[in-house]
Amino acid sequence: MSGAHDFAARRSSIPHATPSVRPRAAARVVALAALCVSVALASSGCSSIGAASGAAAAAATGIVTANPAVGLGVGIAVQAATDEAVNRFMKSMHADQQEMLAETAGRLPVGGMDIWRIKHQLPVENGHGQVRVTRAFASALALCKEFVFSVQDGEAADAPEQWYTASTCHDQGGWKWATAEPAVERWGTLQ
Repeated sequence: MSGAHDFAARRSSIPHATPSVRPRAAARVVALAALCVSVALASSGCSSIGAASGAAAAAATGIVTANPAVGLGVGIAVQAATDEAVNRFMKSMHADQQEMLAETAGRLPVGGMDIWRIKHQLPVENGHGQVRVTRAFASALALCKEFVFSVQDGEAADAPEQWYTASTCHDQGGWKWATAEPAVERWGTLQ
């Protein structure tokens, strides 16, 4: 019995958190969550926004409630909603690039070359490079052109370029992107 008595004596000598200590601990948790979010965003960009916001929401919910399942549920829901919003935004940015490339290639003759550039209000997915039409062909449905385009990495004149191939076809609304691509890193969440 002396073992149980010793345990109870040691337990009673441990200082308990007073109500004034809890807000400081909560502030530390929030600061730690903010630091984690900042590091995650800085290191991996848009792909980690959902995870970071979910973790921050779960940590904030954990401060308010004693039930970890509630915090986990809120974190998962916030992550899913944020991931969906980021994916929709990125798809619209890629669609703008594709429309610009299709319109530029559509107005060029075979062998023609022009510069393409797109700038969004939010400086995300801005791009520029060259477009060169390699051939034109007609199908029963539309007049189409194949082209190659570059994406220049940076604004310097000697910045490296990566080249890609694509097609554009003309319909009643004008020239439209007509390439079904595999999910490649360049287009990220587009596929």
